[in-house]
This record gives sequence, C-alpha cells and structure tokens, in this order.
Amino acid sequence: MDIDKTKCVGCGNCHIICTMGAISLDEDGKSLVNQDECVECGTCHRVLRNEGYRAFFVRMIRKTLSLFNLGYLADADLCPTGALTPPDLSWPRVLRAQFSNPTVVHPGTGVPGRGTDEIKSNDVTGRLRPGEAGLVVEIGRPGIGAFFRDVQTVAMALAPLDPVFEPENPVTLLIDDLKTGRMKEEVLNEKILSAIIELKTSIEKIPAFLEALEKAQHRIDTVISVAVASRCLPDGTIPHEEWVRKAGYALSPTGKTNLGLGRPLFKEDKP
Repeated sequence: MDIDKTKCVGCGNCHIICTMGAISLDEDGKSLVNQDECVECGTCHRVLRNEGYRAFFVRMIRKTLSLFNLGYLADADLCPTGALTPPDLSWPRVLRAQFSNPTVVHPGTGVPGRGTDEIKSNDVTGRLRPGEAGLVVEIGRPGIGAFFRDVQTVAMALAPLDPVFEPENPVTLLIDDLKTGRMKEEVLNEKILSAIIELKTSIEKIPAFLEALEKAQHRIDTVISVAVASRCLPDGTIPHEEWVRKAGYALSPTGKTNLGLGRPLFKEDKP
C-alpha cells in the first residue's frame, strides 16, 4: 500500500487498522508505510471510508480549532482525504496480495483468499481416500505474518517424508523441487499474512510428519498451525485421532466434521 503525502493529514486511523502494524507517522507528521512489512492485504483501503475532503480544508479546520484549544478527530473508520493508494503490483511482490488479500483471486487456482479451498471440500473432490491422511500446515498469522523463506523451511522439513503435495495449492505452485521442498529463489523475501501447505500421506505416517513440524518450528520466526484430516469410518470413528495421540498431541475440541452433503465429482473405485 502507498500513501499519497499530498493528501495525508496524519489522522492515524490507518495505523490502527493495519494487520501488520506497518504504518506509522513520519517525521513530517504524515503517515508512512513500511514496505518491507506491508503484506498488501488491502485492509486499510477496504475498511477506511474515503470522506473525500481536500487536505488543505482539513488542515485549515484543525488550525482554526487549535486557536480555541479544540481539536478535530476523524471517525475511526474513515480516511478524511482518501490518501491510501493501492499500488500496481508486479512479480514477485504481487504474491503478497494473492496470499493476503481475501478479495484477490489467485491466478493459479482461481480461488480468492490464500488461493485454496483446503481439505474441507473433500466430500466433493475426493482428495483423501480410505487409509490416507491430509495435513494442512498454516505458516503465519495476522500481526506477525511470514516470509516465503519460512514456508520453504517447513516444506523442506516435510519433503523427505515423501508427501503428496496438493497440486491445486498456490504454495505447491511456487515449489521448484517437490522432492526437496525448495521454492523459487525470487519469492523467498516476500512477506505475507499466512500461507497454507497442503499434503496427503498414509495415515500411519502422521507421527513422523508431526515430529518434523515440531523441529521445523524452532527454525522459523513465525507461528505454525496444523490440521489433520481423514475420512470417517462407517461406524463414525475418525482414523487419524489414534495416530495423533500416539504422537503425543491432543486434538482441538473445535475440530470440524464434513457431513458430505456435496455432490461428489469422483468415483471411489478410481484414483
């Protein structure tokens, strides 16, 4: 995001709304975006209404009020002068918006947000079959974010375990070598709110993957969230629960169960 300093009056509303705390006041009393920390999520521009005032008018009102020891404070959900200016993004910076802005459709998958429907659509897609487990690894969160070099560290920790990286996933599209998990060199220093690695493996290998993630988390400067999925058995039991417990982890009580109400686009007897 850019800020037009000819319009900015330094109200500070965009500082509060920034998901990464990347906006601050410059020495001239106007707002400035830290371009290294900005993830191009567009939240400030979407949330703050443009009041449409000219900058000189707002400054004049403030100066007049100050003569009477009064002040002008804009409502917290607006930018008085519309100073926030979305830039034209080129490669590889455009990845920041594709992974961080929920209104941007990822060109590789056709899905907005982080570019993936995740495993929740399994009743339709049939990605997971009996005996398989899906792992969804989210790297980063609002407030801290993640660099793609962090994502690469996690991918390279998992690759030796021979996972099947989900091909319809935007992170997979950035991996140059699926055998090693190494990503495209030019993207590594781009920062995003978060990214999701999706993979599947045989269900008995869940402990090995969780152990690899446990070790990887100490080598990155962000946070990891992990989801595990499997298809329920006919008696209603969940196969992956046993393997997660064997690895020494407790499952969240807020886990999701997909009821399978979607129209399947696959046949059970076909891979």
